[in-house]
Amino acid sequence: MSTPETSRFVRIRVELVLEIDDEEAVTGAALSRIAEDGAMPDEERVHAESAVTEDTAEALAQLVDPFALLGEVPGVELLQASWSGEEIDYDPDSPEWDLDEDDDDGPYDDEDGADRAG
Repeated sequence: MSTPETSRFVRIRVELVLEIDDEEAVTGAALSRIAEDGAMPDEERVHAESAVTEDTAEALAQLVDPFALLGEVPGVELLQASWSGEEIDYDPDSPEWDLDEDDDDGPYDDEDGADRAG
């Protein structure tokens, strides 16, 4: 199905908003993940432990693993991933958080692709 005009590379953008009900549980899980990572250098481990202890969003980002998410998908190799966490103000009634709205920078913003979903 690959043609000269078709790229073999795909970027998937995902935005999640999570409510943390138990900060201690998230931080504890992140610290456990760091402790279990035998490949992490000591200097990086100290930095990671400090970051997850000080910021629950960093703790959550430590637990998110896109490689694990896509590791079982047949025919796909994850080449690069980047993710982070940040605390935000969230109002589910605000139009800013309408996840169904079209992005202006999407590949289907032209007239020909207006009916396609990505």
